Amino acid sequence: MGKHPLIDELEKEQLKEGITSFHIGDTIKVTTKIIENNKERTQAFQGTVIARKGGGIAETFSLHRLSHGEGMERVFTLHSPRITNIEVIKKGDVRRAKLYYLRGTKGKAAKVKEKIGARPKKGVKAKPEATASEAPAEETKSESAEPTSET
Repeated sequence: MGKHPLIDELEKEQLKEGITSFHIGDTIKVTTKIIENNKERTQAFQGTVIARKGGGIAETFSLHRLSHGEGMERVFTLHSPRITNIEVIKKGDVRRAKLYYLRGTKGKAAKVKEKIGARPKKGVKAKPEATASEAPAEETKSESAEPTSET
């Protein structure tokens, strides 16, 4: 059973576009607008994403951080108009969908491994990308090579 088409249309209008892609285990910084009396200011909250729930306009994510030895958690609505910016600080390498086990940890146990991509070695320069004129020449070499068959 789906929602009424009119409700779907209203929700699509309120969805944010261009949201930064992040996953469970990533360390992100969320900047939100805070309104106190007549003043408006921004406040940043940096932490590890321990959960994402829901979908569409109701999607939420939970951030966990340690501050002065105490664990803090905050739940944000992804498409909230109060959120001004989401910035990925560090990619996490995890194997679980929910990281609730981080709640009772401190120190080194509360850390998540960082996902490291293919980085060039120190002292070795990365090869420049092939230009458009060089790319077809490499393709013709691989096509002209005859496959060897073993009998």
